Amino acid sequence: VAALSAWVFKENGVIRVKSVSHHKVGEENPPVAYTIMDNVVFRLELERKSGNTWVPHNANDVQMEFVRIDPFVRTTLKSIAQGKYETVFKIPDVYGVYQFKVIYNRIGYTGISNATQVSVRPLEHTQYERFISSAYPYYASAFSMMFGVFVFSIVFLHYKDDEKSKSD
Repeated sequence: VAALSAWVFKENGVIRVKSVSHHKVGEENPPVAYTIMDNVVFRLELERKSGNTWVPHNANDVQMEFVRIDPFVRTTLKSIAQGKYETVFKIPDVYGVYQFKVIYNRIGYTGISNATQVSVRPLEHTQYERFISSAYPYYASAFSMMFGVFVFSIVFLHYKDDEKSKSD
């Protein structure tokens, strides 16, 4: 009865998010906007109330979703320390406004719902490949057409009909 009343009056079993962070791999601060296909690190720190103190909450089933309208990425966070979780994933190649969502509901604990909104932009024109290898047949056809028009122009401009005599 004491454990049940402690849970009902939120003296035990309360979970909270201590900190959330995200950034590109190799950097420490979050950018203003991510670019498609970036590798991202997402970190989460959870705490659980035990009596009057907050202690790290350890679990192996905390999941993060990277959501636009529907989840594009759903991954289980790996524990890196007591109460600290991390995952590394690649942003999809669809730009828009996304959310990092953590929704954690377990029996005996209060629920967690945390969302952080980020923007994902397309590649800048200088970030694309200079020449796309699968387009080489199209490049060849364009250059062969230019060469053909050039040859045709030379032949057309320098071709002369035979002189016709008056009897013809």
